[in-house]
Amino acid sequence: MKEKKRGFLILFIVLLILALAGFSISPLLSGILEGTQTQSQASPTPTPTVGADRISDLQSQARGYELVLQREPDNPTALRGLLEVRLELVRLEQGQVEDVIEPLEKLSELNPTNRDYSVLLAQAKEYTGDREGAAQVYRGILTQQPGDLVALQGLSELLVRQERPEAAIGLLQDTLNAAPQVNQLQPDSIDVTSVQLVLASVYAKEQRYEEAIAVYEEGMKGDAEDFRPIYGKAVILQEQGRAEEAQGLFAKALDLAPPNVKDRIKQQAGLSTTPEVPAPPSESVPVEPAEIE
Repeated sequence: MKEKKRGFLILFIVLLILALAGFSISPLLSGILEGTQTQSQASPTPTPTVGADRISDLQSQARGYELVLQREPDNPTALRGLLEVRLELVRLEQGQVEDVIEPLEKLSELNPTNRDYSVLLAQAKEYTGDREGAAQVYRGILTQQPGDLVALQGLSELLVRQERPEAAIGLLQDTLNAAPQVNQLQPDSIDVTSVQLVLASVYAKEQRYEEAIAVYEEGMKGDAEDFRPIYGKAVILQEQGRAEEAQGLFAKALDLAPPNVKDRIKQQAGLSTTPEVPAPPSESVPVEPAEIE
């Protein structure tokens, strides 16, 4: 359990660094907790050896930013600087995740259109045990952007971890029911197929496979060219031992999928990812599996 929590912490730090650098974290957050399971199975990441001078320097920087914020509590440069320094101290095991919540809350408040701060705040609150606070942050995002997929997925996964799967299902079904009216007022603000995929995922995690399949089939009717619900149904059928049905859907998903996810589909389907006629050694290029988002 301790290794799993450390894996979550490592991923949280990586995501926060990306957000501070100006990158969108949306594609990364979809698998954050699943990623910690893989992390926990691997050897624990050793704590880097850092001299006392480095730690002292970081602590001095933090105090400097804190002094600036006493005079100018909304200073964005000082807030980001304090967040980065405290984050580095957490990474070096010289600080706590609780230490980054305050500057994250302020940055989220000052940047309401940048939901990355809010999502990271929710992740930090959940990490520290404040699940209700995390849920409130996610709901705040959804009040402004009811179709925000990252917030929907984050909140639904949080509810499942709280052993409240029906609440997660209700959240997603309500979003789908509201989609026609919301999209009429604000076109394309709710991606119906993507929300259906999250709902099917919740059903699958609860081993409610027939309901998951029904949602995937609804997605397939909505957009026959979208490979994702086809792939999702194939995976469920594969897990149920219905290999022949699954292989047909894997083949269809493979035809529709973009190049960057084809290897992942082949791996799941148990197909070879190497060409039938090997290229000469000097021309061969290793193939990296891609994540399906």
